[in-house]
Amino acid sequence: MSARAPKPFTVALIQDGVHATAEATLAATVLRIRDAAAKGAQIICLKELFNAPYFCKKLDASRFDLAEPVDGPTVTALRKVAQELAVVLVVPIYERQAAGVYRNSAVVIDADGTPLGVYRKMHIPHDPMFEEKYYFAPGESDRPVQPAGLRGPDGEAGGFMVWKTRYATIGVLICWDQWYPEGARITALLGADILFYPTAIGWHPAEKAEWGAAQVDAWRTAQRAHAIANGVFVAAPNRVGLEPEAGTDGIEFFGHSFIADPYGRYLAQAEMGEATLMATCDPALIEYTRRNWPFLRDRRVDAYVPILSRWLGS
Repeated sequence: MSARAPKPFTVALIQDGVHATAEATLAATVLRIRDAAAKGAQIICLKELFNAPYFCKKLDASRFDLAEPVDGPTVTALRKVAQELAVVLVVPIYERQAAGVYRNSAVVIDADGTPLGVYRKMHIPHDPMFEEKYYFAPGESDRPVQPAGLRGPDGEAGGFMVWKTRYATIGVLICWDQWYPEGARITALLGADILFYPTAIGWHPAEKAEWGAAQVDAWRTAQRAHAIANGVFVAAPNRVGLEPEAGTDGIEFFGHSFIADPYGRYLAQAEMGEATLMATCDPALIEYTRRNWPFLRDRRVDAYVPILSRWLGS
């Protein structure tokens, strides 16, 4: 007897900015979650560090105070919303794991309000006004110990994870992770139906005229390539709006969130401005795509040991 085919599932991405306080941002986000759920969304993903301004634009030790534990007030409030609405939530937060140990994380909450676990951003950038190495420890490469009350991931390899939620098996990676095919491949091999990439990416305003369009296109192209190469759905919510920083031009977060199918086709996409994107993803398309483009079957896993080296040239 053949296994029952997985059912289609509907995802929503919330593309928005931040309000004056974390409390106001959370309240506005809950309204957007409710609206998406009323329209049929089953899995809803928020942007990277959703309830805070992008604070990594400079080094400031006081900004560590923005962090909270995964069982803190933000996740606790959203657990109740997930249970009430019977939706899965991907909640990216600034996590205080311990004194002096802070992470760029995403908590996965199942549709009954159960927190399934935490993905911690593996690749941490260090660029002008993206000073993340100061604020975040990278995700661990061993199976993490989950905080009290959280179930471990359903699949884990080298710090990459998937969870079997009520509606689909999902993988989560965060922002800078999206430039690395290795993370997407491992998460797909763990069984993800869809890869979520909560993001905070934007323009340096002085560079926008020359590089802006190319940067957006590169960002989207890299992630659509993950969908194609792995035969999975990909969904990337970005933040929007100009966020100032004294003494600088700030960062203009460019939106352009999207949901793509295993052929890299856009199922939903946004431009600038606040938006909620929705699309229904049919796992049958994963099976069809991989039968016709069997990239996973044809991998030469015996030949890939050199990838473990950072550089191979002279």
